[in-house]
Amino acid sequence: MERTPASFAEFTGLLQERHRQIMSRRPEVLPGEFRVEGNRAGPTVFVAPDLVPGTLAEGLDLYRSLESPFERAVYMMFLVSEVHPFADGNGRIARVMMNAELVAGGEERIVIPTVFHKTCLAALRMLSRTGRPEPLVRVLDYAQRWTHAVDWSSLEAAERELVGCNAFLDPDEAEAEGEPLRMPE
Repeated sequence: MERTPASFAEFTGLLQERHRQIMSRRPEVLPGEFRVEGNRAGPTVFVAPDLVPGTLAEGLDLYRSLESPFERAVYMMFLVSEVHPFADGNGRIARVMMNAELVAGGEERIVIPTVFHKTCLAALRMLSRTGRPEPLVRVLDYAQRWTHAVDWSSLEAAERELVGCNAFLDPDEAEAEGEPLRMPE
């Protein structure tokens, strides 16, 4: 988690190796291999398979211009999510790559609890469709502050706080009941 890409070869190597590890129990999704078929989620069509390497290379050039670990983390999450280089597991690998930037920069990781997942996806979609990064930056900033505030010292303490913060609630049920993710007290 402390390794971040210094070159395009390193970037794709990290992406593919981390994806291989995360998806190792799902051989049908070809862990660690860039997808060979088109991919879409609802109306969103992701980068064509033959354009994935070039789009990642262009994205890495922009990534290099960012200064703070948080800026690089937000951008890395967006880049991997937007390109969707794998058949499955793109959200997971995007969060891993985001957190690697934070760990390497000595900053707090970001945990996206179940109840907050829909909010995070909505912010990603907003950036994809409108080019406005502010909602994603606000969502990830809140999630980072929330992660920092949780007592992770023991499983029991963390579970108690996570329940109290609504972290495990289904996002749709939480929305219907007016129970958002709460900051730990």
